[in-house]
Amino acid sequence: MTVESIAVERSSDPASQYMLRVSEKGGFETAWDRFEAQKPHCGYGELGVCCRHCTMGPCRIDPFGDTGPKKGVCGATADTIVARGLLRMIAAGAAAHSDHGRDIAHTLLLTAQGKAGSYEIKDEAKLHALAVEYGIPTEGQTKEEIALELARAVYAEFGNQEGPIRFTRRAPAKRVELWEKLGVDPRGVDREVVESMHRTHIGVDNDPVNLILHGLRTSISDGWGGSMIATELSDVLFGTPAPVKAMANLGVLEEDQVNIIVHGHEPTLSEMIVAATQDPEMIELAKQHGAEGINVAGMCCTGNEVLMRHGVPIAGNLLQQELANITGSVEAMIVDVQCIFPALPELAGCFHTKIISTSPKATVPGATHIDFHEEHAYEIAKGIVREAVLNYENRNTAKVDIPEDKTECMAGFSVEAIVKALGGTLDPLLDAVKSGAVQGIVGVVGCNNPRVRHDYGHIALVKKLIEGDVLVVNTGCNAIACAKAGLLLPEAAEMAGPGLKAVCEAVGIPPVLHMGSCVDISRILVACAAIANALGVDISDLPVAGAAPEWMSEKAVSIGTYVVSSGIYCVLGVAPPVLGSPAVTQLLTEGAEGVIGAKFAVEPDPVKAGELILQHIQNKREALGIG
Repeated sequence: MTVESIAVERSSDPASQYMLRVSEKGGFETAWDRFEAQKPHCGYGELGVCCRHCTMGPCRIDPFGDTGPKKGVCGATADTIVARGLLRMIAAGAAAHSDHGRDIAHTLLLTAQGKAGSYEIKDEAKLHALAVEYGIPTEGQTKEEIALELARAVYAEFGNQEGPIRFTRRAPAKRVELWEKLGVDPRGVDREVVESMHRTHIGVDNDPVNLILHGLRTSISDGWGGSMIATELSDVLFGTPAPVKAMANLGVLEEDQVNIIVHGHEPTLSEMIVAATQDPEMIELAKQHGAEGINVAGMCCTGNEVLMRHGVPIAGNLLQQELANITGSVEAMIVDVQCIFPALPELAGCFHTKIISTSPKATVPGATHIDFHEEHAYEIAKGIVREAVLNYENRNTAKVDIPEDKTECMAGFSVEAIVKALGGTLDPLLDAVKSGAVQGIVGVVGCNNPRVRHDYGHIALVKKLIEGDVLVVNTGCNAIACAKAGLLLPEAAEMAGPGLKAVCEAVGIPPVLHMGSCVDISRILVACAAIANALGVDISDLPVAGAAPEWMSEKAVSIGTYVVSSGIYCVLGVAPPVLGSPAVTQLLTEGAEGVIGAKFAVEPDPVKAGELILQHIQNKREALGIG
């Protein structure tokens, strides 16, 4: 294959194709190269029928039922092994998101105590609303006093031994009753994760149905617990997002400026980095070292956080983190947690780029590590920015090769922003759904995965949905893919069906609404609950769906599970490692609907996935009598 054909095969994004050609010619290794080197992939692992949870194994089950083993050493069947593996993936994903939420709660606590002077409470209205929700008195209290009590109340929910988790009561009463009936109403966030690990230890829970049910409970503690806590408290501290325009793709990097990329998932660091890059002292230092200024850009979900609150340009999504370095123009990539490739420092060594890690939970061999602490946030951030500025003079201009591709986008559609755009109430949206102008609403989320042509699954699915008059809300890597494709602009309504187009033009919104980072999928849950409550139905009755065409992480497994647990049909573009158990596969793709009111489907072809979703929406509309 030619360099050109390899690039086109790997990505549908023009900027990424350009950088992949540069990478091939320069001999730089990327995730795609390592993916190819892994082939053929382990079939046992793909099917989920291998187990290494004790040292009597590792064990593997013959997936074809011929002459190979049908049980592990302990007697575990394929059904048990697959269910245990899936529960562990849910637990890991829930832990990642919930730990994020705990860190934000910690920042709020320090801010309220006056120990984190660089932070302030920016959304007092949301602070008061959350206080009321938690039963915290606000009369005659300062915002700091209210924030202190809220932080303590939220902290307690992580360690609760008995429930409920407060935000789960935002769900419709019918949904809560179902959770209670099934025994999946979560207690404390940490309790469910720990119990998942206990249940999956050798010789504990061997019933695949029981294991999956606890997976539902654990995932709910993520979506309606840890993730929702992270989102709501981030809004209190950093401001609730409102529509803002910015630019997206690798072309946002500047040839004549110090380029700093913030990458990862937590806004506590990135908020301070953005502030530090605007410090006159840092800007003057950059000019002293030959740069015209400082350009900060985002990557992955940290990028989404600063995009929707500050209009900071976003350089790309997951599979573009290495390509950004290959431009030769990045002085520093500052990382916190999650989705950070450990290969980055080795690649950066081919250029002048500094990879700077900041979290004790995420040290990266070969990176420069600078501990970040909320108590001295701005000073530390300023020191990190200084490192980047001083590195500018080490740039080799002969290696700088930045693609021109960049696209304007509109981001920052929090639930509050959507309601405001609709005139202060959800009624216009409900009326549009009832009339058929908007057939339904679909959340398209998730990662990139080299198993799928980069961004193709995201874009093809979203285009199929909006053509069918379906309003799309998105987060994470999908949101970035749509930003690069021009779908996050009001003008994109031209690509929508006539009903959705008319609604978008009337309100002045894009047909695809950027709602934030991956933890912000909790915003989609809040929106679905609000719509269901307004109509007096359960979420499972609504013409809504979820999709993750390019997912790859354990976080995505937890997300998909809490989406289905909330009553929302979910279509995956990549099969999870469960196909080695027909029983577990049947439960997730068929049986779950009779239990929890929703199910999974797997469809690698994004156009066909769109057709499945459109048919599901039509079925729900007919059941509601609005078909």
